[in-house]
Amino acid sequence: MYSLLALAVFAVLSIWLARWMAGRVLRPVGVITETARRLSGENLDERISLDAPPGELKQLADTFDAMLGRMEQLVSAQRRFAANAAHELRTPLAVQRAAAEIGLAGDPSPEKVARIRHKLIGVADSSEHLIESLLLLAVSEQGLESTGPVDLAALAAAELAACPQQGLTVVRTLAPLTVQGDPTLLGHLLRNLLANAVRHNRAGGRIAVSTSTDGELTVSNTGPVIDPADVPGLLEPFRRRAERQHTAGEGAGLGMSIVASIARAHGARLAAEANPAPEGGLTVRVRFPSSDGARTS
Repeated sequence: MYSLLALAVFAVLSIWLARWMAGRVLRPVGVITETARRLSGENLDERISLDAPPGELKQLADTFDAMLGRMEQLVSAQRRFAANAAHELRTPLAVQRAAAEIGLAGDPSPEKVARIRHKLIGVADSSEHLIESLLLLAVSEQGLESTGPVDLAALAAAELAACPQQGLTVVRTLAPLTVQGDPTLLGHLLRNLLANAVRHNRAGGRIAVSTSTDGELTVSNTGPVIDPADVPGLLEPFRRRAERQHTAGEGAGLGMSIVASIARAHGARLAAEANPAPEGGLTVRVRFPSSDGARTS
């Protein structure tokens, strides 16, 4: 009886003490949670005030401040991305409307109708490519649902064979390289790298593609000389070296950002650097993480 009574008393005291300690320890977290709920794009500069002794929870506060700073950057980047995407989608719609309202006004000749038809189809193809690129970017940002061994050297050879090279010299050094990943996304990564290397090359230029047994894919091309300070911006969505001219084959400005997103999804490190004059152009390296047994011939 005494043991049961003592057990009951200690159980009640333990529950009370646990609740009191939990409330004291978790009170700052509750304040943080409540403040986080109030945050929005207009008041992200608000900071949390905790009645804590000097030095207490400093690390938590610093971490949360860093998170707020990151949130501000993300909100700003999302707004910029949304504005750029809206602009990119609005432009072809404006071109289509102008072609239909002006080009087909009155009684146009069959030749004029044919030209307008060709223009409208080209604009529609460009819009379709932009939407597909946006969807691919969204898919790659969600991560990988399933992975398997991918022969990256063979995939690079296949993509090279399918890529229009427009009279360029192609140098390939494809050592055996197998990585864990999604073959569809890795195919898009290679396709975008090669398309970028062709589009931004020069007449009689060169493309070099290599894979190494230590897990690195490299695509390099000749072309205009790029300021090294401009290279990081080329990996951002809708960023181009020059203003868009809305011509056929120009691209949507998403190729390199898609490459970077797919690389992140595979845990790979992407590095881009400008090639010096006189050859110019860009060299992109994708370093895949090591995996025992994955890199075999």
